[in-house]
Amino acid sequence: QVQVVESGGGLVQAGGSLNLSCTVSGLTFDGYHMGWFRQPPGKEREGASCISWNSIATYYSDSVKGRFTISRDNAKKRLYLQMNSLKPEDTATYYCASVTLSRNSCSPSPTWTLHNSWGQGTQVTVST
Repeated sequence: QVQVVESGGGLVQAGGSLNLSCTVSGLTFDGYHMGWFRQPPGKEREGASCISWNSIATYYSDSVKGRFTISRDNAKKRLYLQMNSLKPEDTATYYCASVTLSRNSCSPSPTWTLHNSWGQGTQVTVST
């Protein structure tokens, strides 16, 4: 059974930075593309950034491109998201998941969705 723990969120002023972490167990971590998704208050979950299993390919949504950097440590089974120049519209609960990744898109993998493997997420709040 896959278990996911996201951490690193918090309250930060606009322009500040946060570094999110995601630890995954019950999954052959280095065999999967991984990604970060976020769910703003009252809205649906959306993709933010994804990375291939070998860190060669990355995807960023237009809203975070140039400000966020995704990375992973396969030995530690951890996924990271460095968030700089944060804006109030980045306020959301952030989740990690295994993904289906292409050049122009990233979505939760069918297996992840089927088994509802989502963790509790980590809350990011950006104040003005």
